[in-house]
Amino acid sequence: MSATLPYGSWPSPLAPADVAGGTLRIDGARFVGDEAWWSEGMPAERGRTAVVRAAADGSLDVLLPAPWSARSRVHEYGGGAWTADESGACFFVEQSDQRVYRFAPGTEPVALVPVDAAACYGDLVLQGGALWAIRERDTGAPVPARDLVVIPLDGSAASGAAELVSAVSGTDFVASPALQGDLLAWICWNHPDMPWDAAELRVGRLGPDGTIGQHIVVAGGRGDGTGPRVSALQPEWTAEGELTFLADLPSDGQDQRWNIWRAGTDGDAAVLAPVLTADADTGGPLWNVGTRWYAPLSDGRILAVQTNGDDRLALVDPASGDVARLDTPLTGSVLVRDERAGRVLLTGAGATVPGGLWLLDTDAGTLRALRGGRAAIDDGFLPRPRAVTVPGPLGPVHAFDYPPTHPNVTAPEGEKPPYLVLVHGGPTAHAAGTLSLAAAFFTSRGIGVLDVNYGGSTGYGRAYRERLVGAWGVADVADAEAAAQGIAEAGLADPERIAIKGGSAGGWTVLCAVANTDAFAAGISRYGVADLRRLVADTHDFEARYLDGLVGPLPDAEQVYIDRSPLSHPETLTTPLLILQGADDPVVPPSQSEALRDALAANGVPHAYLLFEGESHGFRRAETLERAFAAELAFLGQVLGFATPGVDPVALA
Repeated sequence: MSATLPYGSWPSPLAPADVAGGTLRIDGARFVGDEAWWSEGMPAERGRTAVVRAAADGSLDVLLPAPWSARSRVHEYGGGAWTADESGACFFVEQSDQRVYRFAPGTEPVALVPVDAAACYGDLVLQGGALWAIRERDTGAPVPARDLVVIPLDGSAASGAAELVSAVSGTDFVASPALQGDLLAWICWNHPDMPWDAAELRVGRLGPDGTIGQHIVVAGGRGDGTGPRVSALQPEWTAEGELTFLADLPSDGQDQRWNIWRAGTDGDAAVLAPVLTADADTGGPLWNVGTRWYAPLSDGRILAVQTNGDDRLALVDPASGDVARLDTPLTGSVLVRDERAGRVLLTGAGATVPGGLWLLDTDAGTLRALRGGRAAIDDGFLPRPRAVTVPGPLGPVHAFDYPPTHPNVTAPEGEKPPYLVLVHGGPTAHAAGTLSLAAAFFTSRGIGVLDVNYGGSTGYGRAYRERLVGAWGVADVADAEAAAQGIAEAGLADPERIAIKGGSAGGWTVLCAVANTDAFAAGISRYGVADLRRLVADTHDFEARYLDGLVGPLPDAEQVYIDRSPLSHPETLTTPLLILQGADDPVVPPSQSEALRDALAANGVPHAYLLFEGESHGFRRAETLERAFAAELAFLGQVLGFATPGVDPVALA
């Protein structure tokens, strides 16, 4: 029987703890023999990352026991933190000391690299009988030294009996080593570019000493300064002398999109040919090294993820040019993890299925969940996201709308729901529009959620991504405001009860939006940037020059940094705010959030500041996530004016 209750106060089966423990974080997967192994975040175990497999009874068989944690800090955001061979030997980067270890299930891990507090490793790849990795070392120079190294599998480097061979160096960043015989392909880029701005694909021949002398640039980079910049990604050797890769090379006057290309190369020259050019991206921002958007199959075809707002899987036949779209429920955050004889491990989610690890049989056309992929609550409580596009001052703005959803409750006639506008981090990232427990936590209580892909987001081509060049804090805010106004004008939301939430770069957009517009009645910032100059001074090297493109190079643009930062104009901070911050955050240190708190207090603005010990940039611990979601719901109720049964109020100063 249906009940009538105000929006925001609907009874929900989703408690904060359900969201904290119910969202899978799978960082990688691969076939080991006939088994699928993967790495998974363990929120209940202080957020560590374990390597696991499915036991015979369907439960998790944890291969890497606590307190070990497979997590890399290369390029700060890590990636490629583990791999394994066919015998079941596993190689991983231990989070606490960043050394590389080897273990077999049931045995104690053994170090493969020497103790070096200044070094970290990532992008582990087994090839040519050795373990390849990115090594990042803080030498005291302005830019850490990064190279591609070969790690002996016998542990001789850890004991000092052998040295790590540095095969490639000389650029600020390196990634994606791919070896065929003595030919090595890799990706590299230099400050001030980010990898999605301009990254080169290089190929060189290994000499007798295991190092690269001469190399050629196959594709990508800044060019000669007269043409467009090109971002190359994910090199894979697919035949003798044949290199397949991704690049957003210009094609037929269309917007630059990441597509599949091939190059014939012997290490001395390369001839490029397109494999698939489409008005969609196969590729994305390389925040985490080791990310894969396609896989060459053993029969010569290629399985590719194509993104144009949402994700679609396609089978590409390079010989004929035929492209077959696969009908699966996966439509967002889809990545290709590994392939074996036509079977492919995927991670991703869809509008009707939550995130999980999936096994795709490309011959049979079947897809089944190996982990996750099933909602923990009744389907009637789960919102179905719909893609929406609204006009903005800079052009169309793309978003996904999650309406209030409940099988047994309706709102009083004539009442419009409160809405929470989400702005993702990055800012070069993408909201996927998939089934989400985090969204359902709010929508099942009668609070709508609008997830905005503001200008600067990936998944819509380079032109949309570069809408943010020089305009961070302006274009993103204008797009978020346009999205909020769009749903209000469509009659979907109460214009007086729209809040905005974001983390990291999304937190910056939140703060700029509440400081510079009157579109939002409340803001929630998770470890958000509040002062651009402090960000440049405090942040890590991967993003040290990111703001050159987003705002402008220093010192010439210093006044722009000052003018845009909300903390430079504390009198504009008059909107109630909830501030959530990790105590150990190296990207956005607590000092920024505390300065924001002090400005709100000086203005007499209702606010709350929660500091979480042991958390870095992005919350991982179950207790942190539970407290954060509870505080967000309580804060929205207190500020927007609805009851929130089941959660304690937050203390607003």
